[in-house]
Amino acid sequence: MENNFESYEQSEEPRQEAYTQSYTQPEPPVQPEPPIQAAPKKKSMGPKLVALSLCFALVGGVAGGAGVLWYTGGQSPVNNTSNALMGNRENSVIALNSVDTGKELTAAEVYAQNVRSTVGITTSITTNFWGYQTVNAASGSGFIVTDDGYILTNYHVVEDADSITVSMYEGETYDAKLVGFDASNDVAVLKIEAEGLTPVVLGDSDNLNVGDNVVAIGNPLGELTFSLTSGAISSLNRNITMSNGSTMNLLQTDCAINSGNSGGALFNMYGEVIGITNAKYSSNGGGEASIDNIGFAIPINLAWEIAQSIIEKGYVSTPYIGVTVSDVGQQFQNYGLPQGAAVQSVVENSPAEKAGLRPNDIITHINGEEITGYAQLSRYIREAGVGGQLKLTVFRQGETLELTVTIGETRQQNNGR
Repeated sequence: MENNFESYEQSEEPRQEAYTQSYTQPEPPVQPEPPIQAAPKKKSMGPKLVALSLCFALVGGVAGGAGVLWYTGGQSPVNNTSNALMGNRENSVIALNSVDTGKELTAAEVYAQNVRSTVGITTSITTNFWGYQTVNAASGSGFIVTDDGYILTNYHVVEDADSITVSMYEGETYDAKLVGFDASNDVAVLKIEAEGLTPVVLGDSDNLNVGDNVVAIGNPLGELTFSLTSGAISSLNRNITMSNGSTMNLLQTDCAINSGNSGGALFNMYGEVIGITNAKYSSNGGGEASIDNIGFAIPINLAWEIAQSIIEKGYVSTPYIGVTVSDVGQQFQNYGLPQGAAVQSVVENSPAEKAGLRPNDIITHINGEEITGYAQLSRYIREAGVGGQLKLTVFRQGETLELTVTIGETRQQNNGR
């Protein structure tokens, strides 16, 4: 196992302690738990996995535009006019087709149905130490999402890669282009020049229960290619805190997840992808993921939303309202505060500020439905989409208010290669 990824740390009630600005009841100390290693890619040296807290996802990313301006340099000798070029390309369109997945399958049937939609990913990374160049190979997994060659994987699988090679189950190999990525959410989209491929069937990661059986198909260790491991969903909305303080909201599974599994698909027993495997629990901070049967996956609803934006728009479009939030911990509920999403900060001129939200507000209901914390708030924002509206019930210093927020958009530009 390699030691080149930052470790994760996890707490039983992550970020709940943060709601203390107006309510200062001291909290019991939180005992540290073992770190979590970002899984799964096999490489001897290279990129570090960076994850994003839900708070950042709600605040938004880096502003950008659909076009690119390029300064040509120099001035016209005739009219003293500077010239610029604006890129104009035809956007790709993804046609979504419904597939009947009403029949529950065996693990063998899920494997047979999807192994040809699973790929191995090998990257070449050139590094320079003291004037000497060295080339290192790294391995991971991915899966086909369109019949013309778009592939979904983890960003940390392809980060800093000079070349990317995709291997199919039948042995064919293709050079792959990195179309785009969202480093914060560890999602990347690749493209190979191929037609008539068999894509996976995308499921609904919001329609899961703890105990649902799942299987993972990937390339553990980069050598045991196209392996299947089976298990169950161990937890939903598990907030994993990294060593840099950011968090990811992930599915937890007891499927065996190892180096090389990163970027592979996690399937339910109807043959639908419901997650992308990307992390594993570790017993130490040295990078060795030595604890078994505690793995994690990015929910496919989030990953596919990012992938669609990259493919169709050329950038990551994120619905946002402009707040950072945390869950109201049980210790505060014991003192009479309602459960919900506690607002820690509000971005200036954001949709949240325009709607009237303030720090220390607690969002208790959305569209009349009770929420328990920021996981539900994030889901409502994502489902409403840019331009949609949400009716918020807000607890503010003993009073209940009704506010309406219109969802805004942030754009995160990145350069594929």
